[in-house]
Amino acid sequence: MPDTAHGLRHVEHVMGTVFSFDIRDKPTTAIHDALAEAVRQLRDVDAVFSTYRPDSHISRLGRGDIRLDDCPPEVHEVLSLCAGVADVTDGWFSIVPGGPGGTLDPSGLVKGWATEAASQLLSEAGAHHTCVNGGGDLQLRGRAAAGTPWRIGITHPLRPGELATVITAGHDLAVATSGTAERGAHILDPHSGTPATAFASLTLVGPRLTTTDAYATAAFARGDGARDWLETLDDHEALAVLPDGREWRTSGFCRYGS
Repeated sequence: MPDTAHGLRHVEHVMGTVFSFDIRDKPTTAIHDALAEAVRQLRDVDAVFSTYRPDSHISRLGRGDIRLDDCPPEVHEVLSLCAGVADVTDGWFSIVPGGPGGTLDPSGLVKGWATEAASQLLSEAGAHHTCVNGGGDLQLRGRAAAGTPWRIGITHPLRPGELATVITAGHDLAVATSGTAERGAHILDPHSGTPATAFASLTLVGPRLTTTDAYATAAFARGDGARDWLETLDDHEALAVLPDGREWRTSGFCRYGS
């Protein structure tokens, strides 16, 4: 059961963003060790996958300085996952936005993948009631306290200080939001290479952050066809806020948010 009197919190600046760990289990040596290992792995992920570091494996691979066989196993894993998401999303998720000639960039999946992996490390060490937040995208496990679910406020992209919804999670759940509020129009239409502008924000909930985060990016890029596509996904529900302030929700979103 959650032990809020003896919880463990940690904040780490890595991968160009902020990761926070909220562990509601009673800390043990194994949990402390797992947290330290999770932070170490996040730094390793940054060294391998950062597109801002010219010496990272992904930058060198993109330039053609090295081959895929020269990369560590996690590069093979991530690129395979990206290919699977590209297939499920009908090409609306792409690691080469804009098509041939674009820069190799699997960032749309890496952060969610790394956050989920950190959550898994904690779980294997005995931390079953945790929230790992990777730059605003979350992998939740268990509960916030005995009999109390996690409650996650989603910031309204057009109304500073207001919430678009509050997501309630009484079981393992991933929450990912793609939007323009923090970084402007940074998500590209992978077919044209131009910024996607159909939404102010799109929040997706699902079981695993690796795919939930990538699907949220793909849905944001897809624009007008996103709602119908999202309705075909099992175990995923969404809330979208349009630039004019209108909103829509997929048919099952009411199970998680208002």
